[in-house]
Amino acid sequence: MIPGRLPGVLRIIKLTIAYDGTAYAGWQRQTGIDTVQARLEAALAEIEGRAVTVHGAGRTDAGVHAWGQVASFKLEHGIDTHSLSLALNTKLPDDIRIREVRTMPASFHARFLARRKSYRYRINRTPVANPMERRFAWHVADALDLGAMREAGAVLMGQHDFAAFQTGATDATVRTTVRTVFDFRIDPEADDIVVIKVVGDGFLRYMVRTIVGTLVEVGLGRRSVGDMAEILTSRTRARAGQTAPPHGLFLMSVDYAGA
Repeated sequence: MIPGRLPGVLRIIKLTIAYDGTAYAGWQRQTGIDTVQARLEAALAEIEGRAVTVHGAGRTDAGVHAWGQVASFKLEHGIDTHSLSLALNTKLPDDIRIREVRTMPASFHARFLARRKSYRYRINRTPVANPMERRFAWHVADALDLGAMREAGAVLMGQHDFAAFQTGATDATVRTTVRTVFDFRIDPEADDIVVIKVVGDGFLRYMVRTIVGTLVEVGLGRRSVGDMAEILTSRTRARAGQTAPPHGLFLMSVDYAGA
């Protein structure tokens, strides 16, 4: 434990976290498996001198990365936020970094108060896979019709039932598969990289990856632009396309009301 703990003085701490998810079985703590949440909680326990439960804004899956994951927890130790950031980054592995530490009001909760989440999915379009991108982009060698993909993706804008793009069981606390997509774009990042950007009020399990997999099938000419609307209204996962691999996906940011 780092000296300076003030018993009985509880603070709510907000972390903004970046991580390369390659080595981890996702965000959520799992018995006997290496996860980002488990690493954070272990580092915090050394500082606090007791177990600390960290609540993440989103439960990224195995192999998925983050630039702006947000987490919150209760801290009794009197360490200041700057020193806490330094201490955590010293204790955490190099593929997890704390970008910001803030003290928040007692009512703050990283998961329950999140209003918008922004994801990016990177696709490497070189004929031969770029080995430097193997951990951070899905390699699709065949030419993609980005115009068709943009037209199909535009159907997703607004509030819809996204059950067709949900893969596997959803968290038991999820009461509805209705979500709102505020922004959807497909932009080139470089000559060989295209990025699919999706901003919404929340996402179902594998929802972004299934959307990307379906759009790629449209871009390859295996599906028509009109198929997207039919898939959406069907609410049937079997109608949608493949689930894109996890390593191209990044949780970029999480927004909160008034922040």
